[in-house]
Amino acid sequence: LQLMASMVQHPSNGGPVGPLVIDTQHEDMIHDSQLNYYGTTLATASSDRTIKIYEVGATYQHTGTITGHQGPVWEVAWSHPKFGTLLASCSFDGTAMIHRESPARNWTKIHHYQTTSSTSSSVNSVSFSPHEMGLNLACASSNGEVAVLTHMSDDTWNTTTFNDNGLGTNSLSWAPYTGGENPILKLVTGGCDNRIRFWEQNQTSGAWEEKGTLGAGAVHTDWVRDVAWAPSTTPGVDMVASCGEDGLVLIWTRRNGEDVWNPVQLNNFGSPVWRVSWSVTGNILAVSSGDSDVSLWKAALDGSWVRCIDVTDTDQGVTAGES
Repeated sequence: LQLMASMVQHPSNGGPVGPLVIDTQHEDMIHDSQLNYYGTTLATASSDRTIKIYEVGATYQHTGTITGHQGPVWEVAWSHPKFGTLLASCSFDGTAMIHRESPARNWTKIHHYQTTSSTSSSVNSVSFSPHEMGLNLACASSNGEVAVLTHMSDDTWNTTTFNDNGLGTNSLSWAPYTGGENPILKLVTGGCDNRIRFWEQNQTSGAWEEKGTLGAGAVHTDWVRDVAWAPSTTPGVDMVASCGEDGLVLIWTRRNGEDVWNPVQLNNFGSPVWRVSWSVTGNILAVSSGDSDVSLWKAALDGSWVRCIDVTDTDQGVTAGES
């Protein structure tokens, strides 16, 4: 199976010359792909129960295959490099795993999380917290449970869980670090009950508590497939993107620490939307929809959202062009 990894930079002038297409050699569908912090290493997750690692640049090289899951691997997530080279993965088999690369090109499982459900409910999403808040991994499961794994000073992992909803949780995303000596850990989740929820960890008890209310306006009418909390770029403004089986992408905004998150519909794509992802600067949103459609969106001065680039997969290859 092939995967478009990134836009390759021209070696002489630094300009883009086109996408890098990788023949992954996965034997089944690819569900996720993630570049590391430096954008030099790519991890892919597949229904063939494996994770493949590639060094990427003007070309690519396969450097490792991680096994251990007994079902399709849904997502992978890299930690910040201050913690070493760590990669988390989650699977239909009801587990999340944390793998470490040491020495180079050698991967070892260092932690294993199993859902508390007696039926080993699928773990659908994993995400590391901002590095300023420590080494924390959040896991979302089909039984509606969210687990937060925290690395302790004695090299053990502490697990805190809370129930997001009764129908199942598909995705989650951490709030960005905004400064301060005692930052509060915050998450947003997307569920099979067609809604998103906001959670904060109580700094005294350590328990997770639901916070915030959803304002009137556009709502999802089917499963929320993904959520993404935007990087903090404007003081006093929080922004979250959500997408769903209903074809909608919604942008939720909260100002000056208010309790209410107000939604604006970015677009109705007319087919399921699978993933949303913010640029590092937080001003461009990538949207994956339908069978092979990827588009980039940016906010206009009037608050509306404008499609700026479409990425198209054709028989002749992958192309990117302005809309």
